[in-house]
Amino acid sequence: MDPAKVAIIGPGRLGTSFAYKFGRDGQDVTLYYHSAELCDKINESRLNPTHLTADLANKLGEIDKVPRLPENVTATNDLERVAEENDLIVLSITMNKLPELLDYLKPLIARKKNTTCLISPIKGLASDEKTRELITPSQMINNHFFDIRHRFTTVCIGGPFFDVDIAMGKPVCVTVAGEKNIAKHVKSTLLTLNKKELTSYYNFDIVGVEACGALKNIVANLKGITECLNLGDSIPGTLFARAGVEIRSLSKLLGGSFQAFYSQAGVGDMYVTLSSDASKNFRYGKLFYDLFNGNPIETNLQVLRKIDGTPEGPNTIKNVHRYLEKKNMYSPLFHCAYKIFNEGGSKEEILERIIQATQFDKREKEYIGTFSRLLYRLIPNLWYRRHKGYLSRFNI
Repeated sequence: MDPAKVAIIGPGRLGTSFAYKFGRDGQDVTLYYHSAELCDKINESRLNPTHLTADLANKLGEIDKVPRLPENVTATNDLERVAEENDLIVLSITMNKLPELLDYLKPLIARKKNTTCLISPIKGLASDEKTRELITPSQMINNHFFDIRHRFTTVCIGGPFFDVDIAMGKPVCVTVAGEKNIAKHVKSTLLTLNKKELTSYYNFDIVGVEACGALKNIVANLKGITECLNLGDSIPGTLFARAGVEIRSLSKLLGGSFQAFYSQAGVGDMYVTLSSDASKNFRYGKLFYDLFNGNPIETNLQVLRKIDGTPEGPNTIKNVHRYLEKKNMYSPLFHCAYKIFNEGGSKEEILERIIQATQFDKREKEYIGTFSRLLYRLIPNLWYRRHKGYLSRFNI
């Protein structure tokens, strides 16, 4: 792989911030977007007219203070060129756009001589409409490219990170997960060239890191809601702790490990996502409650018009709900999130749902007993507490 060149697919907020960062480090950066008009504007002005620039201007006081993209950053709408000339490709898109992109990329990667490393900072989960099974970004990539698996490898980047901090060169530390040798190659040649700005740690558990990155967005949506309610200063701790129970359990069922949650990609990412206005998902929750008119569909559209970029939480909530319903699994916070953001009602009902999810959890023990730990190792799908039916009576 040629480490001197990197491509970024998707000039959204995060993609643009990575272009700033890799450009400062001296990499030759190719920024891909399907619109030739937008690419021309980026190349001419050295700014992204659609994403991130306005927030940088607000941070720095005025538009003239916003740094321009380095000259070694070039925007193009030629996807074939991007795939042919770059062995390191960052997929900076949303989860729902990933399948279509993979369809376009597959024949381009298949005919290359070099191995292509697909780097995914995507924080979402997809649900198959027929099977309702949940998959992470890396699992989707591996499924799509299964018959050309000798032509590519996958690495994921986990949080905690915000696009504005990366763009401005603030200290950021990320998690790199994937096959050890490739992940270390990406780490050394791309993510640690200037450790004062960006450094990273390796984690073997790619599925666990991705699951944590996606599921904490649901909790951030809920945390934004609680900011608007007069519930005191204690409930954020309960929300954080009880969310950890559900994230760890669901991550295990998806094929990950418990330990990912205790890494910076787990608790570190969740902490900043639940506590900062820089988080799109946190702001989404606050705006949703402020603008809520009883119709969640209309409210969602109003909120999205006020946010630069796409919060992954709302889509993840729907996909997780389908999975939990199919498996009959008990997850009070995730069920609560679905009801708030997808079912009608009143603001009083939103308040009551938050109270029920945090204060009336049926699991009365804060620890996992010896017998339950054994069941979790042997049959994790059966260990997870049932939402309905006879098995839901057992406190495990």
